[in-house]
Amino acid sequence: MRDLKIKVCGMRDPENIEALSVLMPDFMGFIFYPPSKRFIGLDFEKAHLKSIDKTIIKTAVFVNATLAEVLEFSKAYDMQAVQLHGSESPEFCEAVKEAGFFTIKAFGVDGNFDFGRLNAYESAVDAFLFDTKTELHGGSGKTFDWRILEKYQLNKPFFLSGGIDLPHLEQILTLNFPQLCALDLNSKFETEPGSKNINKLKTAFETLRR
Repeated sequence: MRDLKIKVCGMRDPENIEALSVLMPDFMGFIFYPPSKRFIGLDFEKAHLKSIDKTIIKTAVFVNATLAEVLEFSKAYDMQAVQLHGSESPEFCEAVKEAGFFTIKAFGVDGNFDFGRLNAYESAVDAFLFDTKTELHGGSGKTFDWRILEKYQLNKPFFLSGGIDLPHLEQILTLNFPQLCALDLNSKFETEPGSKNINKLKTAFETLRR
């Protein structure tokens, strides 16, 4: 059984955050993108994060924010990782990485995706994240044809995202992509946007960690 890290994204409710922390995901994501249905909100306080176990990597998600915004908010909320989900350049990603954050660059992929685009980012990020290409910046709840990833030739690890649900997990565990390091769980494990079904996540964690 392969050892895949687990990232749960789109958290914002303090009680939900505390309940998820008990399950010990490897990464917990918080969306700092106001148009998102899972935006943390303007009244989100750092105290809401106090229940998170110290070993869980708190991840701030941004879409086309300024570098100053990314660094300011990530430091203010004591984030350890930054996920960039917009059209950020390799230079932008490198600046975030040099500021000390584990840096994840997300890309929406489909059958026409040019994996050659990733070459310029290889040294600028710690990992890629591949999501379903939509007009939105993630959170679509739709999967993509994972066979597309056979075209990925770099050694940089990647997170798999996009509509992952319980029935997908057994198949994902058999995927022969050595660079696949983590799964990003979000919309299919929600009772409503920003609120996770902890029992369903517990089932997923048991499947992935058995």
